[in-house]
Amino acid sequence: MPKFTDVNQAQDLKVDLKDTDRPLSEVLNPHFRYALFSPIAQGGKSVIQSCTDLYLARRVCYKQLKRSFADDVVEQKRLLREARVTAILQHPNIVPTYDLGRDAKGHYFFTMKLVHGYTLREVLDFRDRYDLTQLVDVVEQVAQALSYAHSKGVIHRDVKPENILVGPFGEVVLLDWGLAKVWAMTEDVDPNKLELEDEQLPFTMTHHGKVQGTISYMSPEQLSNDAEIDHRTDIFSIGAILYEILSGRTAAEGETMAELARSVKNDTPQPPSNFTKLKIPKLLEDLTMRCLVKDPKARLDHMDELIRLLSQNWQLS
Repeated sequence: MPKFTDVNQAQDLKVDLKDTDRPLSEVLNPHFRYALFSPIAQGGKSVIQSCTDLYLARRVCYKQLKRSFADDVVEQKRLLREARVTAILQHPNIVPTYDLGRDAKGHYFFTMKLVHGYTLREVLDFRDRYDLTQLVDVVEQVAQALSYAHSKGVIHRDVKPENILVGPFGEVVLLDWGLAKVWAMTEDVDPNKLELEDEQLPFTMTHHGKVQGTISYMSPEQLSNDAEIDHRTDIFSIGAILYEILSGRTAAEGETMAELARSVKNDTPQPPSNFTKLKIPKLLEDLTMRCLVKDPKARLDHMDELIRLLSQNWQLS
């Protein structure tokens, strides 16, 4: 796959023997394992930094909760789940987890592979620079990660362009498994609902009353807080991403979160070809619309089927 970024942006320091052959201290203190922190990004509840693992002499990604949420039991549970799910799901399109622990103040953190690149959101912001084949290849690699996760009984539930990272060497990784659901796992859901204008949205473990994920990429059953939600919610999200790739706009329409939620639940989106003068391959358009069916039972059934269709010669359809 053609490179999405300048390789020089992603180059770390060259391997040096003085780093690889340096002996470990006689007494190892885990509280002093990580040093030379540098900010990468901040989310609503967490902070992501790069730092040096002094034991292994490499730069890693270090994630922890913001100070105001560090003692929040719900957010701690989400952070632990993300670390452990990504550790269990060992796949080329999922970032490896390296370490999980508490810092000197007793707050949770975990480290993972430091991956350079652009998010798919950043790529789509410059959609005209990329060939459709490149973008579909990204989606196919994400689908591979999801197919593997589904085979292990894990649903991602937050598949969106912001959580897909495209690296300089053709690597594609699906990030942020904090919303992941393990099948047959009962989740504690507060009976209270968040009233967002005139739309009721689910109270969830993740945002203390704020809706999970980004609404435009969420399935109707996820917005309805369906207890029987399964792997087909991720298929809907992949369809929403494909729709945006093909049409340049989201499948759901609305100016507010409540309007977007109603659109996801009730509106059948027009075919992507209605919004562009470019020829859209019929196979891709049909696949996208099958993924976006409201009723999960009528939707494309398995991620493996989606991968099979994406791997066909859709350019000629």
